[in-house]
Amino acid sequence: MNSALMLRRFICFKASATLSSVAPSPKKKPLIFLGSPQVSVTVLEALFDASLKPNSSFEVAGIVTQPPARRDRGKKVLPSPVAQYALDKGLPSDLIFSPEKAGDEAFLCTLRDLQPELCVTAAYGNILPTKFLNIPVHGTVNIHPSLLPRYRGAAPVQRALQDGVPETGVSLAFTVRKLDAGPVIASKRFQVDDQIKAPELLSFLFSEGSKLLISELPSIFDGSANSKAVPQDDSKATLAPKMAPDEAWLSFDQEAFVLHNKDGREHEQKL
Repeated sequence: MNSALMLRRFICFKASATLSSVAPSPKKKPLIFLGSPQVSVTVLEALFDASLKPNSSFEVAGIVTQPPARRDRGKKVLPSPVAQYALDKGLPSDLIFSPEKAGDEAFLCTLRDLQPELCVTAAYGNILPTKFLNIPVHGTVNIHPSLLPRYRGAAPVQRALQDGVPETGVSLAFTVRKLDAGPVIASKRFQVDDQIKAPELLSFLFSEGSKLLISELPSIFDGSANSKAVPQDDSKATLAPKMAPDEAWLSFDQEAFVLHNKDGREHEQKL
């Protein structure tokens, strides 16, 4: 047996031993949440609240988030907003995972030991490989702040405001390897206030997305969401790549509505 294989088995054994004392209750379905920025906290809070209700069929068995990074003016190394919220709620630190990549073998070993029924993502900010997507029994679902297949990518709200769309929304979709291209379980539409800024709209859409998620969890857990989910029409897809720094410049040679829309999507936040 080569040394790499021995090390991998040792890692899996250690992860299993560590989790044995904190394994989720067999009476409730284990759910893993993946998210990183402040807007993701809204979704995690909704999941925690729903899991504590007497008739709840699931529990939040773990959190996956971006690694600690230097933030704020002091440039201190701090946990992500999602990690900090989970710690404040009393979730054990050994159930808060911050892999550099979601395909790290040690992390995947730990995730398999948790035996999640479902994974939920909301602005996690990391690509999920096939090895990850094959683990949860009922798959992985994502809250995406656009009306898919419109605005697939890292900056859907900013790009929508830049385009001056009169309507936007939030979608709940199964995650597949292709970016934001999975079947849509449900969506909500909203008119866009032409004075709204990107951070405010982003926060609103994730708040509405958390309500949509909670209402659809029963159908996801009983499998009926798979049959009702609607495949996306790729021919209607539009992309929403991350905003480049030079796109922030305003040129007063442009028309007023173009400048207004550029101003409205300021404060980009990567999804």
